[in-house]
Amino acid sequence: MVHETRSRTHATEEGKAASKRQKAENKEQEGGQQGPSKNKSDEPEVPVKTKKLKGEESELNGKENATKEFTDFCKAIREHLSVEDMRKILEANEQDASGSEDAVVPSCEDMIFYGPLEKCPICSGQLECKGWKYKCKGKYSEWASCIFSTNKPPRKSGSIKVPGNISNDFVNKWLKQQEGKGYPKRDMDEKAHIFSGMMIALSGRMSRSHAYFKEQILKHGGKVKNSVLGVTCVVASAAERDRGGSGGFAEALERGTPIVSENWIVDSIQKMEAQPLDAYDIVSDVVPEGKGLPLDKLDPSEEAIETLAAELKLAGKRSVHKDSKLDKDGGCIFEKDGVIYNCAFSVCDLGSEMNHFCILQLIMVPEKHLHLYYKKGPIGHDQMAEERVEDFGSRVNDAVKEFVRLFEEKTGNEFEPWEREKKFEKKSMKMFPLDMDIGFDVRHGGAALRQLGSAAAHCKLDPAVSFLIKQLCSQEIYRYALTEMAQDLPDLPIGMLTDVHLRRGEEVLLQWIRDAEPAPESPPAADAFWIEISNKWFTLFPTTRPYTMRGFEQIADNVASGFETIRDINVASHLIGDISGSTLDDPLSECYKKLGCSINCVPEDSDDYKMVVKYLQKTYEPVRVDDVVYGVSVDRIYAVESSAFPSYSEMKKLPNKVLLWCGTRSSNLLRHLHKGFLPAVCHLPVPGYMFGKAIVCSDAAAEAARYGFTAVDRPEGYLVLAVASLGEEIKEITGTPGSEDVKSLEEKKTGVKGVGRKTTDESEHFTWRDDVKVPCGKLMPSGNKDGPLEYNEFAVYDPKQVSIQFLVAVRYEEQNMEVVPDE
Repeated sequence: MVHETRSRTHATEEGKAASKRQKAENKEQEGGQQGPSKNKSDEPEVPVKTKKLKGEESELNGKENATKEFTDFCKAIREHLSVEDMRKILEANEQDASGSEDAVVPSCEDMIFYGPLEKCPICSGQLECKGWKYKCKGKYSEWASCIFSTNKPPRKSGSIKVPGNISNDFVNKWLKQQEGKGYPKRDMDEKAHIFSGMMIALSGRMSRSHAYFKEQILKHGGKVKNSVLGVTCVVASAAERDRGGSGGFAEALERGTPIVSENWIVDSIQKMEAQPLDAYDIVSDVVPEGKGLPLDKLDPSEEAIETLAAELKLAGKRSVHKDSKLDKDGGCIFEKDGVIYNCAFSVCDLGSEMNHFCILQLIMVPEKHLHLYYKKGPIGHDQMAEERVEDFGSRVNDAVKEFVRLFEEKTGNEFEPWEREKKFEKKSMKMFPLDMDIGFDVRHGGAALRQLGSAAAHCKLDPAVSFLIKQLCSQEIYRYALTEMAQDLPDLPIGMLTDVHLRRGEEVLLQWIRDAEPAPESPPAADAFWIEISNKWFTLFPTTRPYTMRGFEQIADNVASGFETIRDINVASHLIGDISGSTLDDPLSECYKKLGCSINCVPEDSDDYKMVVKYLQKTYEPVRVDDVVYGVSVDRIYAVESSAFPSYSEMKKLPNKVLLWCGTRSSNLLRHLHKGFLPAVCHLPVPGYMFGKAIVCSDAAAEAARYGFTAVDRPEGYLVLAVASLGEEIKEITGTPGSEDVKSLEEKKTGVKGVGRKTTDESEHFTWRDDVKVPCGKLMPSGNKDGPLEYNEFAVYDPKQVSIQFLVAVRYEEQNMEVVPDE
């Protein structure tokens, strides 16, 4: 339900006068009549026709006459030319003559009246009129449909060619009349057709007068009707329902006619497209069964709530899809000769507005009954999915043949080379298989919310440590991370992908960066470039909200960072396994053993605890989210040792050791503890990735806190303190290093200090132990006021020179919260 957003100011401006006039005004407007006004000043003034107004009327009349002339021409040409003749004329003028009658006839009419179309300037494909724009039908590449569209398409200046075997007096006469005149311009005013073909009714008291909304509807191509019979929808104020509604409102309810808020009109005009009626429904608080909206049409917060609560339908390579219902019958995925017959696919093509998934499974139920499960549809819109379960009984060969046929139909590739050797050659704009791994996506295998208390109660670990492991083994933090990236699809196991698939994603990312440096800068070539690589990414890592990414900042924030998060969640999925069942066998202790890491709670009265708290307080600045400022307090501090990274005894032998902060998502933490820090996946000329494939830390807790911060409703987070050896040579950088400079740093494994706009007061720095420097000091301006970094960052290129020492559990607290006393 979309709520009204009428401001208090506007309501005050209407004031008491509106309330006195409203009933009479609504009655007049709903009846379609203008009654006499008792107050002469309320009567609308008759506008004086200025020269400008006359010019606008003349232009409008000219457009109407041109439209009528074209309409009359279309009627006549359909009477004088057959469809086959139209195809021949299109071919003679190098236009696309394929397709159905519904495609050929409008193309021929457009060409003869307005002139032959040139080819697409991007891909040399054929343009065609779609709605109120000309769009290209071609493909920019195997990954992308061409996205070129225009209201003013390029046209050839020559005359229309008519094949000699077509003798038609009407066409010849028409073409002769046009000689020397030039072709007329086609009016393609997109704004004027937003509500085209819609009949809309207005009902009851609204935030603005009916006359205002009627003007907007008519101006943008719609029609207004005084009754609800046969209308597309009824527009009313959300408050109208609470008042009981007018007679038209009640009639619309009885007829099942959509009733939407005024915001539907406002948003449709603003977005230049009629918005989905269901998204603005004001008569039902809950979407009825079977009337669900696509996830990408919901408000992002509503989408998050829906997907967080959704059951994961496909958890991995050997998981039976929940929608098949065959898991309840004891069904299992069919395997034969080492081949597992379970595939998930996706395809994203922003140019053709396609973002689809497909599930294909052979499921064996007891008594040797083999079933084929097939589901295909738009991502995030279950109600539009095509779905079937086909019972093959004991006909195994037939079931396998049908599975293979569907695989090849959806992908354009052979099944067995893909399944056995991962050989896949994309031949066209087809679906791409998501390579699922054996095991369970952590959103299924991790502990559910109701299990956590029981799991902790049966855990033999120290209570403080079991609290940490409980959090890292829960479904919650991984669901939240994928939700924030809009990659929390219930139908696709994003948390259970193979290393092969992840390597392919990394290769695409690195190639993308190489291609982006010399990328075209001006549209439409730049548009085509960015949409193609966006299609590639969202096909490999599908989302409910694909969009065209542009520039290195979006690659860093949404692709590189997103890839690293998905990679780390996949490690967590393998490590946790399936602990969703009984908690009596202490799954938290089992996971802790597999972690291969020693974690101990640091006593609050110890020197190490006091040192860490001091370091945090000195180098922290509040996190700001919109208008809210968050401070931080320490809940617990853990000392960490692991074979995945160098021991402290190894680190103390190295030169230039510094204790530094590292920020991380909670969802990435399990992988860090299990396998140590990994360098950044790529180099990008933006903060976070500007040092290339390095492990990046900071001397400011404020920098790490940005990454550890989760959300307003989830105030807990984790900051990491690690000892890093910067090596014998330390290079200071004040700007953004170029790609060649970064390559040199990576090869030489030189320690780097990126100077931020703020630094820590060196007079307060101290040594911890074994010459480990602690840059603990008040944050102050550094003098590098134009630098790209806000705080100092330190880059280390060799993972053997970084060792995690402490894990700091923190709580973010709202600082500027206004406390309202109870009345």
